Amino acid sequence: MKHTWYSRIPWLLALPALFATAPAAAGCSASSSVQSVALLELYTSQGCSSCPPADRWLRELSARSDAAGRVVPLTLHVDYWDYIGWKDRYAQPKFALRQREMAGLNQHASVYTPQFLLNGRDYRRWGNAARFEADLAAINRTPARASIQLAVRRSPAHDIEVSVAAQASTAGKPLLYVALYENNLSTAVKAGENSGTSLRHDRVVRAWLGPYPVDDKTATPWPLKIPLQPAWKVQDLGIAAFVQSHSSGEVLQALTLGMCDG
Repeated sequence: MKHTWYSRIPWLLALPALFATAPAAAGCSASSSVQSVALLELYTSQGCSSCPPADRWLRELSARSDAAGRVVPLTLHVDYWDYIGWKDRYAQPKFALRQREMAGLNQHASVYTPQFLLNGRDYRRWGNAARFEADLAAINRTPARASIQLAVRRSPAHDIEVSVAAQASTAGKPLLYVALYENNLSTAVKAGENSGTSLRHDRVVRAWLGPYPVDDKTATPWPLKIPLQPAWKVQDLGIAAFVQSHSSGEVLQALTLGMCDG
């Protein structure tokens, strides 16, 4: 997805006031917590027979009210399973590339599906509810090392306009990423390892923007425009942003925000 830069949008000029006055619950703007919110990435494919349980677990986690504000789940569909006869319509080559890059930072020689990354680290204990809760609580107790502000709306031209600002007080060349995701997706799979099954997905990343450099001196908003695609359901879209160390891959803070028609 190609993103477009622009600099003169009236609603962005009022962004400081928007962050100061609009509550996050309104769905138009949000600011990150002083405590760390975890980023949970799932690398999956509709062509992978062992992936549906992980897809289901992430969907259930996303629906939990006690998880809101504690973890930002994202589902990234990879394309390297497409060769076996079923092309995953949500897969993007850039997600497989990111998975390989993260494997390098984790000092792993290969990638696999389904794979979870929790704050940039390979995470295989997701099936253990007590262990996951303990690991998530440990992250949430940690003071955040980055701050993020988000504002989003659907423009009259039917684009999705996003403004995101971030600061980070840490070394390691922190970088900012933005993802647009969609919930309530389903597919009847007709070939490959999952042939004959109907798969449901949430938090599926549709657009991936960044990285953008972050420092501890300025938090100038990045104005972004994402063309709304006909297949996307606006009411099921959301925006996630996170700051990650370029050198270690560790995630320093994450934030998510639903859509509104502004």
